[in-house]
Amino acid sequence: MRQSRVCDSEYAVPYLSRVADSFGLEDRWAYRRSFSDKQWLGMNRSKAEALLATADAVFNVAGATRIKEEGLKVGRLIYLGTDPVYHEVSFANGCEDGKTVVEEHDDFATYGENIGSGECPVPPLPGLKAKTRQAVLIDLWQGGAASKDAFTTVGNWKQAGCEVELNGEQYHWSKHYDFLKFIDLPRRVNQPLELAMNLAEQETIKHGVGTVVPAFGITAAEKQTLTENGWRLVDAPMFTTDPWRYRDYVQPSKGEFTVARDLHVRLRSGWFSERTACYLAAGRPVVTQDTAFGTVLPTGEGLFAFNSMDDVLSAFEAINSDYEKQSRAATAIANEYFKAETVLAKLLDDLGL
Repeated sequence: MRQSRVCDSEYAVPYLSRVADSFGLEDRWAYRRSFSDKQWLGMNRSKAEALLATADAVFNVAGATRIKEEGLKVGRLIYLGTDPVYHEVSFANGCEDGKTVVEEHDDFATYGENIGSGECPVPPLPGLKAKTRQAVLIDLWQGGAASKDAFTTVGNWKQAGCEVELNGEQYHWSKHYDFLKFIDLPRRVNQPLELAMNLAEQETIKHGVGTVVPAFGITAAEKQTLTENGWRLVDAPMFTTDPWRYRDYVQPSKGEFTVARDLHVRLRSGWFSERTACYLAAGRPVVTQDTAFGTVLPTGEGLFAFNSMDDVLSAFEAINSDYEKQSRAATAIANEYFKAETVLAKLLDDLGL
């Protein structure tokens, strides 16, 4: 909202309250202002800290909260690896940050479904108990037929940080490396393609000290390169600051075309995008870069994994030759593989909860 990192909670707390209210959780959320005065908002301090201490499990998403560093007591602390590879490689390389994260947790779960298998060279974190994926509330994404002609996607064009090196080779976090490999795609398919991203110019964004993964916006030259190659550009902050406006952008789309991060592609982690799972739940066919997720998900109808331009062109040909069939296939994949009730039940079972 302010194009900068700020040291206050004037945005975060009203946002959290609004989203919780929309799910009937008005009095069941807590927020701790760890960056400043440590004040609890929502639930009072005693109730919130008692829940942390007595819960059957506390899930720490991507290990982002350093609970012990904050002096908070927890029962069983589980690292939920929604952005895998970075911490696995950091720990394997002996980095202090990776070691700190691992030592703080009791058990580990990951969205990198190939990690620890012969498909992927990334070593698993010790104590890995569960491989899981994005849990989607399917009914919230069903919205009828597509009303736009474009395949869309949402994300940052360029980011820094979280580069990893494994066995002497560097792997990238930012997606722009892989988008550039397919920069002329709109000229090669009879299908509008739209990228929703932060269109602010790089020099206007103030990340603040300590930002781990700064998003850089887009330069005038990069914007020109995209538009000259036929990409439609949309300013994502207009709708990504609200979950319902975000859904209203995904649902009307004809489908999704996107790339994945280089580190997932070349390391074949099996990671799959939550955003992409939501496109499938909306009944929108997806063409996405291959992270070797085909080991656990069906591909070829509704969901297409690509490694080359020829793969992409073949996927669009299949989709546009029988769109209704591909839309039904997308919905079926979401229902079988991403339904929250199924995914979360298996996660809890794998963790012995």
